[in-house]
Amino acid sequence: MRLRSLVAAVAATAMGISLAACGGGDKDDSSGGSTGDQTLTYWASNQGTSLDNDKEVLTPVLQKFTQETGIKVNLEVIGWNDLQTRIQTAITSGQAPDVVNIGNTWAASLQATDAFLPFDGDAMTAIGGKDKFVPTALATGGKEGTDPTSVPLYGLAYGLYYNKAMFAAAGLQPPKTWEDMVAAAKKLTNPAKNQWGMALAAGSYTENVHFAFINAAQNKADWFNSDGKPTFTGDGNVQGVLRYLDLMQKDKVANPSNAQYDNGTKSVNDFATKKVAMVINQNNADSSIVANGMKAGEYGVVPFPAPVGGEQVASHVAGINLSVFKNTKHKDAALKFVKYMTDANTQTTLGKPFSSLPVLKDAKPVFTTDAAEAATFQDVYNTKSKPLPLVPAEDQFESTVGKAMNAMFAKIATGGTVTAEDVKAALKTAEDQVAASS
Repeated sequence: MRLRSLVAAVAATAMGISLAACGGGDKDDSSGGSTGDQTLTYWASNQGTSLDNDKEVLTPVLQKFTQETGIKVNLEVIGWNDLQTRIQTAITSGQAPDVVNIGNTWAASLQATDAFLPFDGDAMTAIGGKDKFVPTALATGGKEGTDPTSVPLYGLAYGLYYNKAMFAAAGLQPPKTWEDMVAAAKKLTNPAKNQWGMALAAGSYTENVHFAFINAAQNKADWFNSDGKPTFTGDGNVQGVLRYLDLMQKDKVANPSNAQYDNGTKSVNDFATKKVAMVINQNNADSSIVANGMKAGEYGVVPFPAPVGGEQVASHVAGINLSVFKNTKHKDAALKFVKYMTDANTQTTLGKPFSSLPVLKDAKPVFTTDAAEAATFQDVYNTKSKPLPLVPAEDQFESTVGKAMNAMFAKIATGGTVTAEDVKAALKTAEDQVAASS
């Protein structure tokens, strides 16, 4: 069941269902009493090289929180392929954690379920106030004009990673335009040697929809109108999707087997093991690249380029937010935890291993010691990023458009052809599905 379809169901049963947290401890701190001797249940998203790596990174951080507050934290790290489904199930079943990481693009959809605590004046003050956050990051917390139901935790942005040695050997400069990128990728592609210019997570609907959004934004196109109605079939959207598909189809710079890559880690691993010359990924790819044997000095990063004359949008405002289930039995403890996780010291501690960008004003990136890379990603995040649509149907946009792109990549990978008319037809089907659920 998608999040959008949950809104009416949750609203209809709000008076009869208690979304009780499954965290341990019997004391109810919602009245503002002591928060000691309690246990919060925290669902964290996979940020590092593996679920176990996340546990290793987070455990001492959570232990420090316990030492400072007396509040214990029961941690579960959940992979991205499962997290949204787990959240949906928690909303409908009542077996919810106290605090959960969410992809910030889900914020408006989750907000519409009415299952999450609004960070209103008192709650926002309890976590340190809204003024501590980067405004573009905080804007992802829910529908514009409302109290957010999530706050920023880890900032992320897309960049184009390139292999310095491969570029130097071919006499190439880092690309500044889409046309430069494609030309370089073609020069660095040699299928006979299983060498490709680029790797794509072409079987991941979330990655695909991100690039549908970014490429369309470069064409100055929108996916929803001012009333929140889907406008998927506009020419700018169609051409943006086709331009991305053509990296495999027309330009032939991506291995057709990439259609089976159902997450970004697989394409990053190909880059790290030097099977491909370029990959487009978020800045948290650094840890996976290094873990797979590529040294930090062997790659460079530039903004994901737009076509000549296109809008300079290089990423969506990407990242991870933190939400509290509204009916947690431990509201004050949960807010203490959110404040701790978004504290400057904690942000610095986690920024390096999780390769995240600062969500706090005046904070400096610590995910890399490469000053040029840090500056590139921070500039993309601050000045070249556009938020994904902050509408309740955003999750349906991700699912329908992303999965339509999965199918089109699969068709290309098996020798088929996808035309602009095919793209428009697929987007029309997606648009109709979203409109019907609105």
